[in-house]
Amino acid sequence: MSVSKDTKIYVAGHRGLVGSAIWSNLLSRGYHNLVGRSHAELDLLDPVAVKRFFDEQQPEMVVLAAAHVGGIMANSIYRADFIYQNLQIQQNVIGEAFRHGVKKLLFLGSTCIYPREAPQPIPEDALLTSALEYTNEPYAIAKIAGLKMCEAFNLQYGTDYIAVMPTNLYGPRDNFDLVNSHVLPAMMRKMHLAKLLSLADYDALREDLSRRPIAGHDHTAMSDAQIADLLATFGIHRDHLDLWGSGTPLREFLWSEDMADASVYMLLNISFKQMLEAKGDAPLTNFHINIGTGKEVTIAELAEMIRATVGFGGEIRWDASKPDGTMRKLCDVTKLHALGWRHTVELPDGVSRLYQWYLSNK
Repeated sequence: MSVSKDTKIYVAGHRGLVGSAIWSNLLSRGYHNLVGRSHAELDLLDPVAVKRFFDEQQPEMVVLAAAHVGGIMANSIYRADFIYQNLQIQQNVIGEAFRHGVKKLLFLGSTCIYPREAPQPIPEDALLTSALEYTNEPYAIAKIAGLKMCEAFNLQYGTDYIAVMPTNLYGPRDNFDLVNSHVLPAMMRKMHLAKLLSLADYDALREDLSRRPIAGHDHTAMSDAQIADLLATFGIHRDHLDLWGSGTPLREFLWSEDMADASVYMLLNISFKQMLEAKGDAPLTNFHINIGTGKEVTIAELAEMIRATVGFGGEIRWDASKPDGTMRKLCDVTKLHALGWRHTVELPDGVSRLYQWYLSNK
């Protein structure tokens, strides 16, 4: 399928980890007519504002990368926010895309949609076959609703809405917040701060906290000892680092720019009609596509990889009283490979790239 470089494409969430990578990928391919709005400019929870935006802009394609996201700690604490906000964003954007005759929509989900005890690696047809992981159940239910909404519109109205489910992502513009970030960036920042503590480099610590403040704390008024005490509440110490869980769960990680390339590849080259024809006599369900590497490491192995990159010399202590989450979550990427796309960035190289990005983006 041929898509004109002049096509107006709205990227919802264009400043986040996912959306910014997709935006950059589209630009690199020559798609210049891109539309994005910050949260301050457009609140996607507001149906009236979303309708007004679509009325004014009339996008021809939509990438729905906006979402309320976070790691295991945030998912455990803010359960209502994760289900309500994501359902509302999806309802508003997909609904207005349909009402405004958008030609193509790409919906970004997550592999957390799959059951806790799903077969490994996880095929797309494992969806809704058993219970979800409790810690991220609200977010998963919202994302399942989004992909099923796309599927239902396609089957009833003949729309062309594609849903992709990326595995755990990391990369430029990642979220390094000590409460709300995902495991890899959270671990990286904690090790970086622990290294600075071990060096007693409080100037560098204050610079880091100025760039990425800890909510509810004014570090500018704190003494060195108070800063050390604050970091200790997050398990960050001069001689050791406390990390959640046992370190034994297996995880797959995908460089965000690889995810963007796969997503844009799907947007520009794959139609729902193609996927429908490929189903043949199979049940008309689960048209979404996993995006990942098909490779996995334990969380403990990841920690050692980050430790070597950051140069943290202290002890890593695992707190097994804290939840591990799903013990294994590896994507089956057979369908993705069959559609003609494979990842290019391996995890050790990606970890090194991300740390350099972290250090250079002040």
